[in-house]
Amino acid sequence: MEAAPSALVLERLWLTDFRSHVSVDLEFARGVTALVGPNGSGKTNIVEAIGWITTTKSFRGAPTDALIRRGADRAIARAQLRSDQRELLLEAELPRTGRARIQMNRQRVQRTRDLLGVMSLTVFAPDDLEMIKGSPGERRTYLDHVVVSEHPRNEAIRANVEKVLKQRNALLKGVHGRLDSDAAFTLDVWDQKLAEGADQLGSLRADAVSRLNPLVSAALRAVAGDDHNVRLDYTAPWCREAGGDGLLAALSEARKDDVRRGVTTVGPHRDEIEIVLNDMPARTHASQGEQRSLALALRLAGHELVRNTTGVAPLLVLDDVFSELDDGRSAALVAALPSGQTLLTSAVDLPVGAIADATIRLGGGPTG
Repeated sequence: MEAAPSALVLERLWLTDFRSHVSVDLEFARGVTALVGPNGSGKTNIVEAIGWITTTKSFRGAPTDALIRRGADRAIARAQLRSDQRELLLEAELPRTGRARIQMNRQRVQRTRDLLGVMSLTVFAPDDLEMIKGSPGERRTYLDHVVVSEHPRNEAIRANVEKVLKQRNALLKGVHGRLDSDAAFTLDVWDQKLAEGADQLGSLRADAVSRLNPLVSAALRAVAGDDHNVRLDYTAPWCREAGGDGLLAALSEARKDDVRRGVTTVGPHRDEIEIVLNDMPARTHASQGEQRSLALALRLAGHELVRNTTGVAPLLVLDDVFSELDDGRSAALVAALPSGQTLLTSAVDLPVGAIADATIRLGGGPTG
């Protein structure tokens, strides 16, 4: 299983004082690498390090301080990436206090967005079940990850919406339910800025959902083996693509309520991506096995969408996925693995049919 010639693949990873690891030096295959070790051996910590050094974020949502081994004052992560055309060295120093320092080929990276797109990452983890049965925020996070992975410049749109929303909410909270002329003028400014970014973000989300739908159906057939009827519905009443008049109109209509409640009640932070299985909400009506298959199908569909858009397959990481699937679903997943570089972690040997190009074995406890 070979990665596309133009794709940067992860060749090597060095960690020092990252989570449970005192020091590790790992080499990865261009195809499938199996990371095998008992619970507590730090497999997921390695996955987290790969994710952090390519995005400066923990896919677990952990703060930087939590990534530093107890007793150490900083963590170091280094990744060597290579394609047929080039070689790239990413280095990150995560201090317990202060900002992280990141370098790309020994040059300081000033902005996180400069890292995005260097290597895309698709991670499926047991916690992904929350995408199906959890809050709408889990599904928005999934969708925004896909949107940004397709075009890293979209991160600026997403981040700006988040920033302006915080400023608008701070103003609403500060007026204590009474809007004088100065506050009304300032609110008008924030409304305009929020609407501009949100209309762009809503359009990106709606477009991504429409293109994800057939890919989710195909992925679910592959991993579940049944011909389920599944669809994603993007629910955003304010969004033009969803039948609304745009956020500026929605904010105007909701202004009295927003001022009274001290918070923005309409916008992309309230959107829902409903997952419907066999014409019923998957969150409440799908079995746990069906929900797990759906979560995996969402990740595989997003992975395929990014590959279709960019021409390069992201690094696919399946973290302890086989412990969550029965034998039938495990076999179906193995058969459905896309081409490209894949990292599988498991507490036990891989199931029958899963053939790794390289296997890394970790012992119990901290790795030194």
